[in-house]
Amino acid sequence: MKKDTHPDYHTITVTLTNGSTFETRSTYGAEGDTLTLDIDPDTHPAWTGGNTQLLDRAGRVSKFNEKFGFLGKK
Repeated sequence: MKKDTHPDYHTITVTLTNGSTFETRSTYGAEGDTLTLDIDPDTHPAWTGGNTQLLDRAGRVSKFNEKFGFLGKK
């Protein structure tokens, strides 16, 4: 195996949005660093089942629905 080809794998602390923390091993930062999450299972709609918003930028969704909307109708 070649030397110095793999990144340093060490222990870091992860801080969730609710303030709770846990330790894990990672290649992020250096030994003992803290990774603070902006999105985690407590807040992300994929896990919470929260409301999601579909942004229609420049009418793309409208254009798609006009073109292919008939496929969804029975």
